[in-house]
Amino acid sequence: MDATARQAALIVRGIVEAAQYMVLATADAEGRPWSSPVYFAHVQCREFVWASSPEARHSRNIAVRPEVGICVFDSSAPIGTGQGVYMSAVAEEVEAQDAAERALEVFSRRSLQHGGRVWTLDDVRGDTGIRLYRAVAEDHSILAKDGRPDHRIPADPS
Repeated sequence: MDATARQAALIVRGIVEAAQYMVLATADAEGRPWSSPVYFAHVQCREFVWASSPEARHSRNIAVRPEVGICVFDSSAPIGTGQGVYMSAVAEEVEAQDAAERALEVFSRRSLQHGGRVWTLDDVRGDTGIRLYRAVAEDHSILAKDGRPDHRIPADPS
């Protein structure tokens, strides 16, 4: 990995670790776009986990079109200085018990770090109205800070 790639990977990891919310971009069956901020946890900046209502528009969209876009950024950065991580991913509801237990461990750990609580299977099953979701990123990129518009640098955070 060259110096530019190493630097890009460090930027990705730093942004994702510092953020509490990601913007999840979905589309419905007809292709109408929708975006939603969701609190998230992650595994090595590649697997992203969140809890949502299956009735939320983004959840309904994922059920019919699992391809999503994700952006994580610091919304408090001064104008012209911000940096974000852009990802294409495939999302799904986490239904298998073993996968849900693993995802909840990751989600709970991060929730506790941010002053939240431990989440259990009981929180995301039955009639709670909340389900667990995950997206696995297929690629990552950041904007190059070279003055050219929308010049992206691929980044591999692993």
